[in-house]
Amino acid sequence: MDLESLYQEIILDHYRAKRHAGLRQPYDVEVTHVNPSCGDELVLRLALAGDRVADLSYQAEGCSISQASTSVMSDLVIGRRLDEAVGLHDGFQAMLEGQGRVELDEAVYGDAVAFHGVAQFPARVKCAMLGWAAFRDAAWRCHPSAGESDD
Repeated sequence: MDLESLYQEIILDHYRAKRHAGLRQPYDVEVTHVNPSCGDELVLRLALAGDRVADLSYQAEGCSISQASTSVMSDLVIGRRLDEAVGLHDGFQAMLEGQGRVELDEAVYGDAVAFHGVAQFPARVKCAMLGWAAFRDAAWRCHPSAGESDD
């Protein structure tokens, strides 16, 4: 199996068996994001315990890329410090906007590296970023300094 096929299988696995899907309580903030170019919709809830992401749950409708990416993101951020989780967002965004020139450290990003090929399809970048952008928005609402970036 070549690397591209493996990445496709990872994405399909996260789409079929979404991690942390289904809205849960308690939560500190709820955000809704929509990708107007394709109609993907996401409601995301974030719960913090001090400076750590205690839980993240979501309800999503949309393409396999947006839903799988949100599943991967939820696995990555739960349990991390909020600033570290936001840093993962920034790295993932840099990879997708890097048109294939930016690679992620698999030891840090795990299954998120499977989305590297999405960078070649600008119309799909917004799909892959939907859950990540919702997470960053929720983080900012909980702690305004957590969502700061240069974009």
